[in-house]
Amino acid sequence: MKKILMPALLGAALLAAPAATFALKAPKAATSATAKIVSYKLQPQLSTLGWEGKAVTHGHNGTMQFASGDLQVNGNQVVGGTVVVDMKSMKATDITDASNHAKFVGHMSSDDFFGAEKYPTSTFKITSVKPIAGAAANADNATITGDMTIKGVTQQISFPAKVGVKNGVAAATGKVTIDRTKFGLKYGSKTFFDSIGDKAIYDTFDLTFNVVAKQG
Repeated sequence: MKKILMPALLGAALLAAPAATFALKAPKAATSATAKIVSYKLQPQLSTLGWEGKAVTHGHNGTMQFASGDLQVNGNQVVGGTVVVDMKSMKATDITDASNHAKFVGHMSSDDFFGAEKYPTSTFKITSVKPIAGAAANADNATITGDMTIKGVTQQISFPAKVGVKNGVAAATGKVTIDRTKFGLKYGSKTFFDSIGDKAIYDTFDLTFNVVAKQG
């Protein structure tokens, strides 16, 4: 059986779906008379989530699927939202042998890692979206902060992203690095098991995401 390493959640094989590009303007101070938050529904069929994890001697990458979610919009600004990831949708796109793929995904779904039977979903809830001043048109234009929950453990994370709203569509695209050990996923971590040597799995993994949500 191939060596097994940590994949990702919810947070990075670059996926084929094109990233939405929008300009994020500096938010204006909202008043009680003008503030109006509208919920845009996440479109799982248009959104993508990729993961990449590495060990000392090898690595794997693949995809997962968003189950549901929303982006909260005020005018032309994304100001909040929540996304839910189906933890049973994990695929390792670099493992082509069906038997090895089943073994890998089975291990990732076990209690050694994500415990998908007990924790079938992971979530990320946005708590703030702060524009990056002077961001170029095609660059990350905001810093997103929020609460990520994996295997029942919640941690606050922040990362840059490209965010915007146009013609009834809201989108957020970017890449985030997650420290799995902060969520209690310590299997194969040299931080906790010094003698593991070249069998060690790195503590961090990458997520590449493209979240698309529509009004109405």
